[in-house]
Amino acid sequence: MRLFAYLILLCALAAPLSACGKKGDLEPPPGSKKTDYPREYPR
Repeated sequence: MRLFAYLILLCALAAPLSACGKKGDLEPPPGSKKTDYPREYPR
């Protein structure tokens, strides 16, 4: 029973960590509108 509880705890702690990381390309896809950044702010 204790081993089962440790496995559940391990899975619960590891699940949020698996969602970290890069999700896609950092460059916009070809044919997309150019981004507005970096922008000059009004003074």
